[in-house]
Amino acid sequence: MQFGEAVDHHLSTIAARDLDAFLATVHDDVSLIAPNGRLLAGRDEVAAFHRDWFGDPDWSWTLEPLRRTEAGGTGIAVHGVTYSDLDAEGRPYSMTYVLTLVFARVDGAWLLLHDQNTLT
Repeated sequence: MQFGEAVDHHLSTIAARDLDAFLATVHDDVSLIAPNGRLLAGRDEVAAFHRDWFGDPDWSWTLEPLRRTEAGGTGIAVHGVTYSDLDAEGRPYSMTYVLTLVFARVDGAWLLLHDQNTLT
């Protein structure tokens, strides 16, 4: 699978809220920085976060591709994100952020190594 196809597949697993398919695209040593600055490290923490997030039926997002680049065994995809959800009281909110995904090529497969969410 080419890098761009791997990114698209990874993002489609999120849109489908398919945890098993998502985890198949993730490196064991993955890290994630949430928009609030919280750091998640390792497959178990990232899986637990996504299990909860995928279980929430209220969120949606729109992605705007900004940049994709590949160098050797590393690939980076940057997207602008408009995110909408409901807070704990059921009130709608939205935020915009930049999503940076860093993939590493491991044994011929592109796996997510780092996921950075930066509020704009």
